[in-house]
Amino acid sequence: MRLSSEHIRFIAEKIARELVNSKLVSLTQGDAPVIGAASKRLEEEFKLEKAVDGEVNEIIDELEDRAPLIQSGNLRAIASGGGALASLIDVDHLEKDERKDLEWLVSNFDPKKLFWLIKRKIAADNGLILDNDGRANNLAHRILDDLYESDLIRYADENRVKNLIAKAILEYGRRQEDIEERVHEKLKSYKRNLVRGTEEYDILFAKYYEEELRKLGL
Repeated sequence: MRLSSEHIRFIAEKIARELVNSKLVSLTQGDAPVIGAASKRLEEEFKLEKAVDGEVNEIIDELEDRAPLIQSGNLRAIASGGGALASLIDVDHLEKDERKDLEWLVSNFDPKKLFWLIKRKIAADNGLILDNDGRANNLAHRILDDLYESDLIRYADENRVKNLIAKAILEYGRRQEDIEERVHEKLKSYKRNLVRGTEEYDILFAKYYEEELRKLGL
């Protein structure tokens, strides 16, 4: 589930709507402040992921510049060369699975294939959860904390309310997955090598995403 700045408001509104309809909570100041607080937390998550994508793209650029060394398969030489790529590699303390991933990296040099492999590492280092269920639950917990600390909500069963928020996030995400996949496939067909997370990719993604939404009347 990838957050998009264009959809943050829609997700926040769905959260507020589900809370009101559930009868599990009382909103002390109505739904507008709830939408605002949820939007703020979702925006922070969006910015974190965008920063992670930016770091990933820096590494991919470095990979392209240092292709001969990388394709040599010498992990120690790569690690000693400095730069963003070296920060991923601690040759003396690599776990078996990490070494396997890096060996795959150096033998399958393709920026599009490498994007998610590298992103998993950078995301973990920055506390960004990429698993859909884990991410929704983490966001739900933080959104509920924000609402409670701001005295915007009252409830008797914290766990049920948190699960309700997580479900709202997941449902919205699933609704968009098919659309997003169609757009990503369309962008893969571009003659230019478009890399996820770049400004050009995001602009084109937003354009075609909105086109798909209009087709569905959303």
